[in-house]
Amino acid sequence: MKIYKHIVLTAIAMFFLLSCSNQKSLQKYLVEKQDDSAFVKLDISSGILQTEGNTLSKEEKDILKTVKKVNVVAFPIKEDNLLEFEKNKQELNDILKQEEYKTLIKFGTNGKGAVLKYLGEVDSIDELIVFASDNQKGFAVFRLLGDDMQPDKMIKLLKGIEKGDVDISKLKSIGKMFEF
Repeated sequence: MKIYKHIVLTAIAMFFLLSCSNQKSLQKYLVEKQDDSAFVKLDISSGILQTEGNTLSKEEKDILKTVKKVNVVAFPIKEDNLLEFEKNKQELNDILKQEEYKTLIKFGTNGKGAVLKYLGEVDSIDELIVFASDNQKGFAVFRLLGDDMQPDKMIKLLKGIEKGDVDISKLKSIGKMFEF
């Protein structure tokens, strides 16, 4: 009986050791950068976006309800941090190349670019990631956490934001880094 118990405990321990991954996740990366003064950080609850002043349609409000939180981490380039910029940009590229991060769209030109990735299923996204970079200005990661977000509906919401239906003034300074 003791041998059986020992075998079961060893098997359970092996399972946990083997299931732990050494790959770094985007969440771990963002948590590590929370206290790094080289980064600009912003966490927004979806409740802030759903204020009385917004003129969203009922459909846009319903879409916004699928977003639980938005994390933004940006690294602006300064005169003395180009090597750190390159190191962090490469680290993010390596993280986002992992197979669990699926690509929706990728574009870029002349040292500027962006990639839209997601976790979950294409018709039921749990995490939407936008990684934008500019070799002259820096990079930013926008991470939207939610439940059952749908790309086509998120595009409708983005169009509402473009029309000015949602107050995104807190994000404008980061967005200016990446005007194409």
